[in-house]
Amino acid sequence: MRKEHADLSVILITGASSGIGAALARFYAARGASLVLTGRDRERLEAVAQGCRALGAETRTQLIDVREREAIGAWIRETDAQTPIDLVIVNAAVNGGHPSGALEAEATAFETADTNFTGALNVMLPCVTLMSGRGRGQIALISSLAAYAPLPDAPAYSGAKAALLAHGLALRQKLKPLGVRLSVVTPGYVKTPMGGVIKGWRPLEISADEAAARIARGLESDRDVIAFPAILAALARGALLVPEWVRSAGLHGFRFRNRHRR
Repeated sequence: MRKEHADLSVILITGASSGIGAALARFYAARGASLVLTGRDRERLEAVAQGCRALGAETRTQLIDVREREAIGAWIRETDAQTPIDLVIVNAAVNGGHPSGALEAEATAFETADTNFTGALNVMLPCVTLMSGRGRGQIALISSLAAYAPLPDAPAYSGAKAALLAHGLALRQKLKPLGVRLSVVTPGYVKTPMGGVIKGWRPLEISADEAAARIARGLESDRDVIAFPAILAALARGALLVPEWVRSAGLHGFRFRNRHRR
């Protein structure tokens, strides 16, 4: 049975063409939200949109690169002027790393940081301005447990996700008195196309649909950090509190390589 969320009637999701973004789109489509979905792959994004429309959700799409600050800022302001955005889920990201497990290349590191942190700010900050101005709204930043336990094979990814976590938690305190809620999501391993390129151990991995349900529950409860699975989250949060040799030994099992990109 469809449950209407009056305060979440218009939801913007970046990186919605696959994985967690697509799963969140389907989740909220089934609950009567109006969706605005972005991505860089036209065919996959339209396939997700068609699935959401089949569930009865009004769904709009936009091909856009989150690194294009001026373009995405102008588009967000235009979209919000037509139908005010109630919830923005800042999800677009790339893996980084190196196909052989070697040192991450300079170009890859910059691309990863530009997408995962600067790109996230390019989406979030225009929404912060709009939502704080009208005194309502909600923001979800998709970070990672790698923000707590940095992965040697993904230094730019880990660093960008850690920066997003810190920025989000600091900003949450400023936005709360202004009527805007902000949560940071730190998932563990999730079965997604992005995660599928990683060759390595992925303990306690869950489906994208299960991740979407957990995220939605956390957002409904206005949790500051939505971390899962609980056991892995507890271990990750404690990683920086132990000596380096203990942390290095513990993270050794999480070494991985990325398959070559298409």
